[in-house]
Amino acid sequence: MSHEMHHFSMGLWVLFLAYAVSVIGSLVGLICVQHAMAAADRSVRWRLTACAALSIGGVAIWLMHFLGMTGFDIPGSAVRYDLSLTVLSMVLSVGATGFGLVVVGSRASWPGRGVRLVAAGVVMGLAVSAMHYTGMWAIRIRGSIDHEPTFVIASIVIGVVAATAALWFSQVAGRWYLRVPAALLMGVAVISLHYTGMAGVRVHVDPAAAPPVGVSVTQLLFPAFGLGMVVLGTAAVILLLTPSQADVELDEQITRWVSSPAEPEPAPVSRSV
Repeated sequence: MSHEMHHFSMGLWVLFLAYAVSVIGSLVGLICVQHAMAAADRSVRWRLTACAALSIGGVAIWLMHFLGMTGFDIPGSAVRYDLSLTVLSMVLSVGATGFGLVVVGSRASWPGRGVRLVAAGVVMGLAVSAMHYTGMWAIRIRGSIDHEPTFVIASIVIGVVAATAALWFSQVAGRWYLRVPAALLMGVAVISLHYTGMAGVRVHVDPAAAPPVGVSVTQLLFPAFGLGMVVLGTAAVILLLTPSQADVELDEQITRWVSSPAEPEPAPVSRSV
């Protein structure tokens, strides 16, 4: 028999905060991707792609998940988390996002961009879904947790569609007025995956079981939130220090102008009187 549980025990503000963090992480990640696509230097592209993977995978997806979990409460049992599995879920999220961005952003001519987009979206969506359920696997309660297959399948489908859309947005949202709605939609997709999966959670409390062992969500959240802010701040600094394509072209024009030899002035023409 399923036991009572709450998803918003701390209030709906948790939902809005999680959504806001997901949108901000997505927006910073999209900006990093666009600068990476425009960069001619390979080291700059890799650096910006890494920032995008951390911003989207680490903040927009993973941090949003644990912000949402602050409202998860089970009357009659404490809720604890296994730290190693929690870290594994973060690695899955960041790694999957980085993989998808590298595949889609590849400048290779084969296979086609559409094929790369779909393949990367499927792999990234499956890995992000695995992140969610690895995070759920890390939960320790006085009893057991089950997931209804229908909601699991629905959340995985949402994950694949959301990942594919996120990768597509990363390629087309080149202008600022496209990045903002793209980030808003990505935040909706991430929130939808999370709460669709949570809708299928069923808990079974056993009063005779031993108290759960692990860290609480608040002990986990404050360091994670601080790390997420460091990631976003670092990405912002790197973006500010990375010259735009227009700056690079201007520097090249100035260099050519300075290095080009001055043309000799024409000799004066003598006139006979």
